[in-house]
Amino acid sequence: MIRLYATFSVAGTLFGVDATDVQEILLPQRLTRVPLASPDVNGLANLRGQVVVTIDLRTMLGLPPLEDGIPTVNIVLRTEHGPVSIVVDEVGDVLEVHDDDLDTPPPTLSLPTRDLVTAVHKLDDQLLLVLDVKRTAQPVAA
Repeated sequence: MIRLYATFSVAGTLFGVDATDVQEILLPQRLTRVPLASPDVNGLANLRGQVVVTIDLRTMLGLPPLEDGIPTVNIVLRTEHGPVSIVVDEVGDVLEVHDDDLDTPPPTLSLPTRDLVTAVHKLDDQLLLVLDVKRTAQPVAA
């Protein structure tokens, strides 16, 4: 079976999610901070009247934050708990990947990235890491 993956990068690493999980892509949103929330949660955004939790993927992956003024992108994902926005560095292309071309994540993949990735796909010049939307949205469900 061929699947479509919406790709994006964080700190130069290429990630992808099933394109059917993507609701929309937005420029950075004004956020309301949430006291006592997980450090991964940037805050709450108002998306046309709907409250959406925004998760900083850099923080979740244990990476340093971008310098102030460097633009980011929000990818709103559909989850069983409603839409969740993840903040990424850049949005990429939509790639077609055959299920047979997906491999299990290598043991050399560092934590916490390894816990969030379900599969990898070798491209000509880099590795596509398939992100588990359910695990990524876990701070919202907790």
